[in-house]
Amino acid sequence: MRIRQVGDPVLRERAREVVVDELPELQGLIDDMIATMREAGGAGLAANQVGDLHRILVAEVDHNPRYPYKPPIPLTVIVNPVIEPIDDELVEINEGCLSVPNLRGSVMRHVNVRARYLDRDGVAHDEIRRGLTAGTFQHECDHLDGVLFLDRVVDPTTFTTWDQFERFHRAAFVERITAFVERVGS
Repeated sequence: MRIRQVGDPVLRERAREVVVDELPELQGLIDDMIATMREAGGAGLAANQVGDLHRILVAEVDHNPRYPYKPPIPLTVIVNPVIEPIDDELVEINEGCLSVPNLRGSVMRHVNVRARYLDRDGVAHDEIRRGLTAGTFQHECDHLDGVLFLDRVVDPTTFTTWDQFERFHRAAFVERITAFVERVGS
C-alpha cells in the first residue's frame, strides 16, 4: 500500500470507529497494513497513513534496524483504541514517522498508559503499556485523530533530518533512551 505523506488531507482527518460487524470485511486491509509497515521498516502504522479512515492501527517491533533501542512489541492489531495516561510521568522521545519522511523531532510522551481496544477478531483488551511501547501507541493513536508528531514537537530546534540525527544526535539519544528503557522496561 502507498503510505500517505505529510500534506495529504487524509492524514489530518479523524478516523471513524469500527463497528464489530465490519471486522470480517476489514481483514484484508489489516493484512495489507501489516505488510506495508514491515516493508517500510516502521514500528507502527495507522489506517490514515494508507488512506483509510477506520480506527485501526498495527504495531510491531522485532529487532528493527531503524530502532534497535526499542523493546520488542509482538504484532498487535488495535481497533478503536482508547489511550489514557495513568500518571503524569513524561519522557522526551525523538520521533520520526513514515508519513513524514526524513524528519525527526523531540516529543513528550506519557510513560505509562492504559490501552483499551479490540483486536482484529473483536476481542476486547485492557492493558497497561509502558515506556517506548506506550510512546508508539500514542504516536499511532494520534494519527487516528489527524495529529502528526510535528504537531507535538514543543521545541522546533529539535527538528533534524535522519542523516543529521545519525551524525550529531543519535549517540546521546540512544544512551539516554537506553537508560530509560532499562529503568522502566518496554
